Amino acid sequence: MRPRLLAVIAVVLGIALIIPAAYARLDDGGTDTEASVPTPVPAPPPPPTLADAPVSVPFKGEFFSWALMDRQIDTISGAENLTDTSSTESMIKVWFAADYLNRLGDEALSTTMRDTITTAVRDSDDDAANQLYSAVGRSATIDRMISTCGLTDTKPGTVPGYVGWWSFTQMSPRDAVRLGDCIADGTAAGPTWTEFLLDEMSQVRGTTAPDDQKARSGGGRWGIIDGLPESITSQGPISMKNGWTALNYDGNWHVNCLAVNDQWSLAVMMRYPQQSGLDYGAQTCASVTTQLVTPQPGAALKVPQQPTGSL
Repeated sequence: MRPRLLAVIAVVLGIALIIPAAYARLDDGGTDTEASVPTPVPAPPPPPTLADAPVSVPFKGEFFSWALMDRQIDTISGAENLTDTSSTESMIKVWFAADYLNRLGDEALSTTMRDTITTAVRDSDDDAANQLYSAVGRSATIDRMISTCGLTDTKPGTVPGYVGWWSFTQMSPRDAVRLGDCIADGTAAGPTWTEFLLDEMSQVRGTTAPDDQKARSGGGRWGIIDGLPESITSQGPISMKNGWTALNYDGNWHVNCLAVNDQWSLAVMMRYPQQSGLDYGAQTCASVTTQLVTPQPGAALKVPQQPTGSL
């Protein structure tokens, strides 16, 4: 064989041996700079939720406070005066339903009492709430609420002329979020009926419009629910129960908003002049909520505007 041909064959064989060796180095963890290293895929950000944050509301009235419970780690944050109290109004109706259901246990719920609970919760009906209040022992149910849910600031109302009225029960925002958590975790209504009660609370209906506000009932789907972005409401039902009354003895609206889901429980409570209207309270609850959304979606805050002529 000619020497030149032998040289060519040697070169070809050498290349054939080198290439597999190079791949072998890469397969064996070699440090060849040409090796392909997968780019790490970043973990998706957690879904939006409510978390403690500075809240600024240009509130004009006698009392304003709020509290937020992180139900994942059982902590409560809020306004500096979150232990101060105000009358619960209709917010407490959901406890009467919970107490009745807990005492019912595994027994069947009659059609009549099912309708009573639905009307008391969804429509905030006073007559239905009074039926439940009587069925659970009247003032004894307030004592059970305090002990069952571990409330520390709540006490019966003492306003002259209204002593013994359930709507005048004094509760703080801190205790209100505890009540929301007590209902959501099954302690209040018990294992058989908690899902039913939370579903009723998620179907609260009606607005602040005059046509939705009656003498003995009223539309209560407003406030916190209006301050939540779709990125939170789409995660699952929001259970809620508001309380609101324009009281002549002090000339104020007493307005409370309570809402709870799997992650948090939020309450906003206030008293302000009647001439400001119910919408003022509803918008204040929405504004507080929007400011607690984490991460912030960048949406404009729903800050209430003080009506002309109000204090």
